[in-house]
Amino acid sequence: MATLAAGLTCCLGLAAALESRLLSSEPTARPDRAAAEAELRTRAAEQDRASRGLARTPDAAPSATATPTPTKTATPKKTATKKATPKKAVAKKTVTRRSATPAPVAGLTAAQMKNATAIVRTGEAMDVPRRGLVIAVATAMQESNLYNLASGAVPESQNHPNQGLGWDHDSVGLFQQRASMGWGTVADLMDPAYATRQFLTALLAVPGWQGMRLTDAAQAVQISGYPEAYAVHEPRATVIVDAVLTPAT
Repeated sequence: MATLAAGLTCCLGLAAALESRLLSSEPTARPDRAAAEAELRTRAAEQDRASRGLARTPDAAPSATATPTPTKTATPKKTATKKATPKKAVAKKTVTRRSATPAPVAGLTAAQMKNATAIVRTGEAMDVPRRGLVIAVATAMQESNLYNLASGAVPESQNHPNQGLGWDHDSVGLFQQRASMGWGTVADLMDPAYATRQFLTALLAVPGWQGMRLTDAAQAVQISGYPEAYAVHEPRATVIVDAVLTPAT
């Protein structure tokens, strides 16, 4: 019993000594922890205040004063004055006029020359080659001596402008064409231009007419009883045509 009591006393003593040692060390540790926690809380609070102080609302105006952008004054552009380029002088084409009726040549009268000119001008309008014009003039020289003849056998022909009468059946005009043979009406055949067109149209239809002798080409159209008679007029007809085609100076 005594022994038990001694042991218990010993244990209690050890416990007291341990508690006394713990109590002596605890006060030194707690103040450090509390201080550290307090310091952390203080820093957190300061940091939180700083964060709230830097907060910006969407409507907040910027603190910095905006520097106005200088307005650039538009420099007026210089209007370039375009100098008028002088136009080059266009050379005018000189149109040489030919007289309506050249002076008579090759022994013709004024009336004959007028009729020859009408034949040549009509042929030109039809684009007939010069050779065809010479054949036409030579033919009219043989048929009517280059006069626009009415017919004594055709009274109607005398009602139209004429330069005399012929008596070869019903032949009329410069080429002594016959209405009864289908050349045209009497009135038409008394018109020198119409009569010429009829002759030249028939001539152009003759195969190879340009390579023929003048008298053969004329005869192919006229079917005359004197087929060689046309040849004698070729030299004078050539002079006449050249006079009409040559521009006046």
